[in-house]
Amino acid sequence: MRRILVVGSSGAGKSTLAGELARRLDLPLIHLDRHYWRPGWTAPAGDEFRARVAELVARPAWVMDGNYASTLDLRLPRAELLVLCDPHRLRCLVRVLRRRWAYRAEPRSDLPPGCPERVDLDLLRYVWHYPVRSRPRVVAAVAAYAPTVPVRRVRGRRDVARLLAEVSKQS
Repeated sequence: MRRILVVGSSGAGKSTLAGELARRLDLPLIHLDRHYWRPGWTAPAGDEFRARVAELVARPAWVMDGNYASTLDLRLPRAELLVLCDPHRLRCLVRVLRRRWAYRAEPRSDLPPGCPERVDLDLLRYVWHYPVRSRPRVVAAVAAYAPTVPVRRVRGRRDVARLLAEVSKQS
């Protein structure tokens, strides 16, 4: 495997798992949040982000984490594996709140400079509604753009451990 896409709700463990996969497979790690957001949580203008994602997915190897459903059509056809981080939404909410506390004074490495950790009502709603709004979009995108890409759904620590053990055996 040379190109792995990791998606899931905020607080699902995408960045952590993507980092570990990249480390074990000795692949470049791409956090899409670092390429999307500008200081002060400002979104990029127009098609700037799509153009950047097209450049990123054209690389020969990567582990890429991030949702951004508007770019799944670019990313899925290049992926050799899709990992869907899908723990229960209550676990994701707890992790989002815990992460906010843990990074209250220092920035997270998967976020760009000038974007401090934050939690607001929109984020909490997004996490709560992910299973019924966003997950089906991911599944539909796989069917539309990459129906043969293998999908690994990880719901908890045991699933993550199994995936990492399999990856370690292959490398």
